[in-house]
Amino acid sequence: MDEETRYEAVRSRDARFDGEFFFAVETTGIYCRPSCPAVTPKRQNVRYYATAAAAQSSGFRACRRCRPDAVPGSAAWNVRADVVGRAMRMIGDGVVDREGVGGLAVRLGYSARQVQRQLTAEVGAGPVALARAQRAHTARVLLQTTGLSITEIAFAAGFASVRQFNDTIRAVYAATPSELRAAAPRGGPPARRGATPSAGIPLRLAHRGPYQATAVFDLLARETVAGVEETNGPRGRRTYRRTLRLPYGTAIVAVDERPGAPAPRTSARTSARTSAHHGGWLDARLRLTDPRDLTTAVQRLRRLFDLDADPYAVDERLGQDPRLGPLVAARPGLRSPGTADPDELAVRALVGTAEAERLVRRYGKTLDAPSGGLTHVFPEPAVLAEAEPAGTLGVLTTALADGTLRLDAGADRDDARHTLLALPGMDDDTAAVIRTRALGDPDVAPPGGDVPDTWRPWRSYAVQHLRAATESASHEPTT
Repeated sequence: MDEETRYEAVRSRDARFDGEFFFAVETTGIYCRPSCPAVTPKRQNVRYYATAAAAQSSGFRACRRCRPDAVPGSAAWNVRADVVGRAMRMIGDGVVDREGVGGLAVRLGYSARQVQRQLTAEVGAGPVALARAQRAHTARVLLQTTGLSITEIAFAAGFASVRQFNDTIRAVYAATPSELRAAAPRGGPPARRGATPSAGIPLRLAHRGPYQATAVFDLLARETVAGVEETNGPRGRRTYRRTLRLPYGTAIVAVDERPGAPAPRTSARTSARTSAHHGGWLDARLRLTDPRDLTTAVQRLRRLFDLDADPYAVDERLGQDPRLGPLVAARPGLRSPGTADPDELAVRALVGTAEAERLVRRYGKTLDAPSGGLTHVFPEPAVLAEAEPAGTLGVLTTALADGTLRLDAGADRDDARHTLLALPGMDDDTAAVIRTRALGDPDVAPPGGDVPDTWRPWRSYAVQHLRAATESASHEPTT
């Protein structure tokens, strides 16, 4: 996008570009999302940034009206398979907070200097600045949705000291932590202000554009593994709950199928051109055993529900195809769900639901406090590799446990596929499912299928449209 296109997006308050870029106003020292409802700044006073971290590093603070730090992430990082895309996914997963820049570089197979140079060149900020921006956002969520003390929040968000935490919050939000807490929105759930990690942190998981929640929840309901997942409520208003294994502890998450807030109000002059461009959110509640896992848990839920996708780009490409056009028109914004635990997904794709439930009952970690039908965390690969080493399951879990096969957020997708197909007993269909769901690849074609190249780079979404159409036809009453 050139500057003329970006400014037009800002002038028209086009939410399709929220998260794709940010703009800052030199005269105010504030940076915003493109759909910010504030008065449009003069063109000569506007600067553009690829990330919130880049704007913050240039000395701009986040707008209090549009909260640019809360927008969906750029879809580019999920599409790209190069080192920058992999690095952005791993930073989002909290790797820099847990392992430092050195750990990130080792996972990528580059030197720390090379990673710094490539990220700075492409997104305007290095790994430390990107992680800092993410920590600030996590801290704001904790400040405004929990009753944790300032000190507890500082360390839970990943800061090394309370002083570093205070300085960062002042720099990013132009407010002290106490002022930020006092400015919490009053329209949230009644329990919001008294929430704790053990009671549950209320969250709004933002997405851009239309979102076909029913199709996603249908898939999750069909695949439910008892003990680690459950789906309750009538179709259209269901709640999906599951357990998560996280770096510092475990979690129980609940996500509602109910639609989020309607599009923000606009003036008569702008409503016609912007009403179709606003996204929404999924309401969720996250119960953590360790608040340091908040950032990682949120990112994994975003991958599970495919919330950082760009439905406009997907629908524009696939909608031009004669076969897919009517399907896209019927289900705009259809997502390609991922997973909250790539290793778990790989095992489940291989063995199926019934066998996965047996593995959970026999080898899963029992929750200290079961919640409804949630009683276990899915067994780790190392546990399964030791308990059942025979067959393809044993080979797969051993490869996952010893690092021969990596399916984490920054894994190289082609390397992972080659490793998968080299495992004895692994077939193309299972490998394709793992690449689509565990690795979040948006461009996976079904093995042996007649899939045209014009569907690239969104073949995973095309497959979802074909599957959704088939399932819808099977549910229609016969005459």
